[in-house]
Amino acid sequence: MSIEQVAWSQMYRQATAPEHRALSRGTAVRILRFAAPHRAQLIGFLLFSLGSAVLAVANPILAGRVVNDIVGHAAPRSVVVLALIIAAVAVADAALGLVIRWLSAKIGEGLIYDLRTAVFDHVQKMPIAFFTRTRTGALVSRLNSDVIGAQRAFSTTLSGVVSNIVTLLLTLAVMVRLSWQITLLALILLPLFMIPARRMGTRIAGIQREAAQLNAAMSTQMTERFSAPGATLVKLFGRPHQESAEFGLRAGRVRDIGIRTAMVQTTFVTALTLVSALAIALVYGLGGWYALRGDMDAGAVVALSLLLTRLYTPLTALASARIDLMSALVSFERVFEILDLRPLIEDAPDAVEVPEGPVALEFSDVRFGYPSADKVSLASLEDVATLDTRGGVEVLHGISLRAEPGQMVALVGSSGAGKSTVAQLVSRLYDVDSGSVRLNGVDVRELTGRSIQDAVGLVTQDGHLFHDSIRGNLELARPGATTEELWDALRRARLGELVESLPDGLDTVVGERGYRLSGGERQRLTIARLLLKQPRLVILDEATAALDSTNEAAVQEALGEALEGRTALVIAHRLSTVRNADQILVVEDGRVVERGTHLDLLAAGGRYTELYTTQFADSPAPAPAVVD
Repeated sequence: MSIEQVAWSQMYRQATAPEHRALSRGTAVRILRFAAPHRAQLIGFLLFSLGSAVLAVANPILAGRVVNDIVGHAAPRSVVVLALIIAAVAVADAALGLVIRWLSAKIGEGLIYDLRTAVFDHVQKMPIAFFTRTRTGALVSRLNSDVIGAQRAFSTTLSGVVSNIVTLLLTLAVMVRLSWQITLLALILLPLFMIPARRMGTRIAGIQREAAQLNAAMSTQMTERFSAPGATLVKLFGRPHQESAEFGLRAGRVRDIGIRTAMVQTTFVTALTLVSALAIALVYGLGGWYALRGDMDAGAVVALSLLLTRLYTPLTALASARIDLMSALVSFERVFEILDLRPLIEDAPDAVEVPEGPVALEFSDVRFGYPSADKVSLASLEDVATLDTRGGVEVLHGISLRAEPGQMVALVGSSGAGKSTVAQLVSRLYDVDSGSVRLNGVDVRELTGRSIQDAVGLVTQDGHLFHDSIRGNLELARPGATTEELWDALRRARLGELVESLPDGLDTVVGERGYRLSGGERQRLTIARLLLKQPRLVILDEATAALDSTNEAAVQEALGEALEGRTALVIAHRLSTVRNADQILVVEDGRVVERGTHLDLLAAGGRYTELYTTQFADSPAPAPAVVD
């Protein structure tokens, strides 16, 4: 690496160095634990790096010998031999470079794989509360930039430190042997190279961080405005000119910072290049004077000038090694922060499967409050200074209910009463604070998560779909399902004809969150997914609330297929959809205030009657529900 390249690298490291902060104890031990599987490659990597460092010093010495032989009119054979040795050294250095790069890539990519899979697997175990609070971009950053920053500790920093120390020691030894006076002068000139790098890097750091913040703000604006819901919102309520002006202001500031940074960096590197050129001129001038006096060989002068770059380059690199190490350690700590978050929902050591047969669902005096942020999240993932410690406020107060196998139990009531929270507790997206939720008489906390997932199927109001094909979204429910089974589920969900009419059929990509389909089509596709899964307990959480009458009729018909012969828990605002339920529970403020059949509750004249009268006061009596 040339002096100019080192100058650029030194300044960049200073500018992008992390803020100083104390690192937690045990970080080094955990890093070594991740590196342990790559021990053999690391040892080979270091040994080959040492060999490359030795060869780097050998070339200037050989070049000096060639000059001496030429000046001294040595036999031609001697010069040819030296030339062949230089060629052999070059070939060996090239071979070592390839091996070192291969080992570096193998170690680096291996560590990236290990860290990414560890973080990805761990994040999948986190509770839903974690995802409702976390910025997705910040979480993805841990899997990308921080993981890559962490692997540099082994693939770049470690080898750089070792090879630079060896190169520095060998270079100093050879230079002192050739001329201690010139070596001393070269070391005295070093501060002219080092001090500006540190000061200029610190100066640029603030500018770079401002640019990073502005880029992050632009990215956030683009991510929000370019998504289908965001673009719709801007078109309906936004002011395009104002949006453009805000974006242009940030982009203009980044442009101005880029120009300023480029000029400062170029001026700095040019100055350092001049310093290095002056240092080489000093070597030639003083060394040439010594050579003409007979105190030094001409070859030694050439060797010293070549060794000078071997001296400045490792010294400058080692000066920034602490920054490299700190950056890597900070990246490791940011990754470990995620791994240290303890999932709130974990299988018990002796967890069992959901008992076979039709499922009976029971809530027994269930009390629950959503966890506070400090229990499920990180301030850095929420982009806040400190986490909100509020939480734990009870939202369900002694809920009890029972759905026998094959029965449909409905939950109705005001928005925010706690109905959806009940559904989340059945799927064990959260755990109760007290009381119990049982499937076939077994507390869900004693069941395996996999068996609960297999036994319970949930359809929500938004019907989320991935940016994938229809086939891919369906196979989430049953990986490996045959094409015939996929088509059967689509037809039963009253979606077969539509998919058949699409040019790519099952391979049609539905777009982000399924926005290439209508609301009713998205909902029926989620029902097809439910039919393919064939759960024993079905939960419908406002599954038709956002649909018009035509789509609702089609979806209700599909739901009739999904609920046939299965235990069902149905949450609905539209009371017409639950009139035929075996039992209806009215939930208000986290409590069951009424329960009974549709006719019983109407006869009681309570809250259910009030809700029913409000919905149908200006409408004809609703037709019987399709779902039964």
